[in-house]
Amino acid sequence: MAMAMNSVLVLMLGLAMAATSSAAVYKVGDTSGWTILGNVNYTDWAVKKTFHVGDTIEFKYPQGIHNVVEVKKADYDSCTNSSPIATHTSGDDKIAIKAAGHRFFICGVPGHCAAGQKVNIRVLKPQRSSSSDAPSPAPAASKRGAAAAPSPAVSSSPPESSSPTTDSSSSSTTTAPAPNASAAAGGGGAKAAFAAVALALSPPRRCYSRINFDI
Repeated sequence: MAMAMNSVLVLMLGLAMAATSSAAVYKVGDTSGWTILGNVNYTDWAVKKTFHVGDTIEFKYPQGIHNVVEVKKADYDSCTNSSPIATHTSGDDKIAIKAAGHRFFICGVPGHCAAGQKVNIRVLKPQRSSSSDAPSPAPAASKRGAAAAPSPAVSSSPPESSSPTTDSSSSSTTTAPAPNASAAAGGGGAKAAFAAVALALSPPRRCYSRINFDI
């Protein structure tokens, strides 16, 4: 039991390390950072990235000149920071992504959001693991097996070729000559033979003609 528990703990630790190593850190604006200089197109920057749960968004900027304000979509569209979700001012703000969906960030300094210092981060939903879908084909396979089950019963039925054998035997029986008829024919031939032999062996009969002598 202890060995099994240790194996499970090692496996969970390995999965946690793999998930941590696969997480990415995205620096907003890349080398330009979070700024209004250089006409950085943050919308184009975000579209070219693929964000997942577990990744980190990093905003780098000179502290005191800019800030990072997370807002709702309506405030993002209107560049309003009157009801912020969160405000960051460290100059090196690292924000972890913990859920899928859209997250909207603007600079709260007046005029900066209108100048284009705003970004919409779209986080993809976690993909469902293939192992959860694996058991689903099993019922389909069992149904196919059940449907195919009657086929051996058909093959085990006697072949149709046996029926002509029965017919031929019955026809040969009806067409064969009756034993009595052949015996009768044989008996008649024997009688005729015996009669011929007896006639041949019998002494010749003398024929006397009656002669009238007239005196």
